[in-house]
Amino acid sequence: MPKNLDSPVPTPHLEQSRKAGDVEPFPSGRITYLAPLPLPTPLPPHGPHIGELNEVYMDFGLGSPQVFMWQMTLGGPFCITFSVIFLFPLFTGFLGIIFGYGWEDIWDSMIGMFDEGRGNALLVSPLILLICLGVWLHNHNKRAEIIPTRFNRQRREVCFMPEDATEPVFVPWESLSAWVIEAQSATQYGIRRQYGMGIGFQHGEILTSVEFPCTGLPIAISHWEAIRGYMEYEVNDLKSIQDPLDLQGPDDPPHEGLHTFHNARARMHQQIRDGSRNRLSGFFWYLYHVMTLWTIPNYLTEWEIRRIKAMGQHTLPEAMRQWSEPLPKEQWAKPSEELLRMSAQVHALHKRQPRRPITEIFAEVYRIDSTGKRRA
Repeated sequence: MPKNLDSPVPTPHLEQSRKAGDVEPFPSGRITYLAPLPLPTPLPPHGPHIGELNEVYMDFGLGSPQVFMWQMTLGGPFCITFSVIFLFPLFTGFLGIIFGYGWEDIWDSMIGMFDEGRGNALLVSPLILLICLGVWLHNHNKRAEIIPTRFNRQRREVCFMPEDATEPVFVPWESLSAWVIEAQSATQYGIRRQYGMGIGFQHGEILTSVEFPCTGLPIAISHWEAIRGYMEYEVNDLKSIQDPLDLQGPDDPPHEGLHTFHNARARMHQQIRDGSRNRLSGFFWYLYHVMTLWTIPNYLTEWEIRRIKAMGQHTLPEAMRQWSEPLPKEQWAKPSEELLRMSAQVHALHKRQPRRPITEIFAEVYRIDSTGKRRA
């Protein structure tokens, strides 16, 4: 879901006719613009925030549920209970052996730790589980209130549903602004760096935008590249941008679920047979999944995805549903000549100078293009 950066940063100034390659500094960092125009970058696309993707449109902002979240929700309390009831007494006995206590004293201490831990764990773990399920339910229901930003590549338009608005707003794709934010702040623990990626447009005096925190600048650019690649028919499936571990087969659904568990297990056994993985790592693979309740999180992830899809169909405005219908191929919008020309120039410059920052390449392409227009 969209989130703001932890500390406030300046709002992008889209009313100042920013373009790809512009850099806007502020006291604690800078904003780098990647569009308009949506020129290509050399980084691979990565789209964890992308939900549904098909031949007509792509939803950005509400990625699919992950198995890991259910593993932590259910497996976390179970691991705490198991550790307190069984592992802590064993650790107590081990310490008794190290310090040279008698076997009777060691056994008594282990039984005492077991009895004490069992009472506390059986009281605390259900509370932790209820809290985790409450957080999940809050986030799950929140999805029903959020309408994602939708990109329609047949129309070459973007659909925003601004907060408190009753009707969606449709924006031409090539006029959409995109930026990445780099910010840093000093704390008592040292320098803290923040990164984010945003997309938006200026509607009169109102800025409508969606921003996401990222772990680094390359990741932020890769998020944008996943969007740009989809709109320019370079990205056509979720697997290429959401499956870095290659756990989805050709006929598997484009999300995590029971199939990813079986694929991961088959790969693990194949790696042991090939000698690229030892049996000890295989033991820990099984231990982790046993402690996180085996395939229950995978089943729950599939159930959640089905429920989200059913909820989403009821929340979309009618205008957005009609806009999302497929068009005959002869009615598909075409990219502008300017975008095609400048994109080719970006590719050529990056091929000659692969280490050059992409912002400098964008800026040079704009200079070359404006010089060519003046000469013409």
